[in-house]
Amino acid sequence: MDLTTATPTPATRPDGADGLRRHAPTLLRVALGVVFVWFGALKIANVTPVAALVADTLAFVPVPPELLLPALGAFEVVAGGLLIAGRLLRPVLAVLVAHLVGTFLVLVTLPGVAFQDGNPLLLTTEGEFVVKNLVLVAGALAVAAVLPPRSR
Repeated sequence: MDLTTATPTPATRPDGADGLRRHAPTLLRVALGVVFVWFGALKIANVTPVAALVADTLAFVPVPPELLLPALGAFEVVAGGLLIAGRLLRPVLAVLVAHLVGTFLVLVTLPGVAFQDGNPLLLTTEGEFVVKNLVLVAGALAVAAVLPPRSR
């Protein structure tokens, strides 16, 4: 107990916060991995509901959508699997954050699809799908923030 504040210190809290603090980063990492494996598998199987959105957003990429979508899916499955396994976390998290930031291209390249009547405060279903990636970015950064220091 910290006598200066009369509140329990993190090491002595009886409310289970110690376990939560200890296990939450792992749970977050695994949850992110599951999401990426799931979404990637949908792309590989060509049953993702966002196929047209991805293809339209990446129309400037000189790769046909029928190759690009499964390739993105394979990347997501591999990255998600590495997150679940806890392997190569620094590079995987860095690439995933870049990948997720790239999803915001929809807001720039297809504003008519992302916003109702051109109003950036009124998201469409597609706009909500993209903006929720802020949470995935924050989750990836939170996982990265608790990684142990690199050994030299």
